[in-house]
Amino acid sequence: MALRQSNKKTYVLDTNVLIHDPNSVLNFEEHNVVIPLTVLEELDHLKNGNASIAADCRQAIRLIDRLLGDASPELIESGVPIFRETSNEHSGCISILMDQSGNEQLSDTLNDNKIINGLLALQERQRKLNQALRSEQGDSEKKGDQLPSVAVLVSKDINMRLKARACGVEAEDYHTDQLIDDIDLLSKGYREFEGSFWDNIEKVETKQDGGRTIHILPVIDALKGMSINDFVVDRQDFIGKVCGFGDNTVHILDLTHHHLMDREAWGLMPRDIFQAMALDLLMDPDIHLVNLTGAAGSGKTILALAAAIEMTVASKGYKRIIVTRSTQGLDKDIGFLPGTEAEKMEPWLGAITDNLEALHQDDENMTASVEYILQKVPIQFKSLNYIRGRSFQYSLIIIDECQNLTPHQVKTIITRAGTGSKVICLGNLAQIDTAYLSAPSSGLTYLTERFRNFEHGGHIHLQGVPRSILAQFAEANL
Repeated sequence: MALRQSNKKTYVLDTNVLIHDPNSVLNFEEHNVVIPLTVLEELDHLKNGNASIAADCRQAIRLIDRLLGDASPELIESGVPIFRETSNEHSGCISILMDQSGNEQLSDTLNDNKIINGLLALQERQRKLNQALRSEQGDSEKKGDQLPSVAVLVSKDINMRLKARACGVEAEDYHTDQLIDDIDLLSKGYREFEGSFWDNIEKVETKQDGGRTIHILPVIDALKGMSINDFVVDRQDFIGKVCGFGDNTVHILDLTHHHLMDREAWGLMPRDIFQAMALDLLMDPDIHLVNLTGAAGSGKTILALAAAIEMTVASKGYKRIIVTRSTQGLDKDIGFLPGTEAEKMEPWLGAITDNLEALHQDDENMTASVEYILQKVPIQFKSLNYIRGRSFQYSLIIIDECQNLTPHQVKTIITRAGTGSKVICLGNLAQIDTAYLSAPSSGLTYLTERFRNFEHGGHIHLQGVPRSILAQFAEANL
């Protein structure tokens, strides 16, 4: 019997993968995971630096330590079986790749090059082992043996992957938490219909429920793939919201077009039907998570702020407003800026004060109105670095620039929401400033996809650029 190529692979993880997802070593199923010694050194160097990155580094280090346990040095280098609590069994192995010497193809002055050189040495050992196994095919004890697995570099760094491929090493991005490959496939939170929506419907059952009109429709092709709290809109001013599903049926709540367009939050009225849908989700007390995406100037921040003030001051639905934002993927430390936490965050949260001014631009004294709001409305500016470990009760939490967060960071923040709290995530997936992130791998994309079937969550992609004619032209042509 001839030797077979193993279906297993050996994935060598770069430092940025462990920072992006500290639990990534558990996400390669039956395959083997290798951590280069250089990666451990980088994690050690970063574990006491920036608050957010340091926390991720420490979490990754603790997990690796737990998986290796009290294994001997020889076993750590050859591979320790990974115990998976979810399946209560061992599958795959984790090992540490020691620094190599004498096999370098790249200068070892850079840590990236050290990792690639280690991979080259690992490949060379695998090649020699393959030759040895093939030479022993005639040995009856060796019949049916599998060849060692292929080594693959996993890195979020495109340039490192290019260098690895140039040296003959297979390399790929970390895709485990990337739910879609094309950002155009991301749900917009609504489905538009040309002409009349009802032209597509052959059968409908309508019922009244507490003063609400609900249409029960068969799941036609045009409605497939829709999620709870998605909207349907047509050119005849019909608008409905998916409120449930049955056996091959979809339940649509009939909303009144003029009622949505006339809705007001702290003096702000929607400019188009997309802003009206967003405001409906924002003002709904049964919706605990709202994601608003869209181009610059589409109204994400001002809608969220107006709704937050209305629900906190007027209706008393929440005790306070927590405003925060990603400062370029949490890689900017606010500690060197003067003043209190709120004063340190002020340069990053200028968009909030700008929108407060826009909400009161028609007042006789706009500056006095904004100062009054900041004094009387319970608005707190918080740094994401200091949100870890906190629990916010009866709070309305606005997270701006959410597109710069990783899926792991988004999870860390969303889980801070306590009893009676609501989270509003804002972002523009066309403006990502964080290294190693793209629109498909952004935490905002991940959050939108993961919460599509959450009955207390909603998402709207805002259209147009109502900020100004200039902004609209720049968005389309620059």
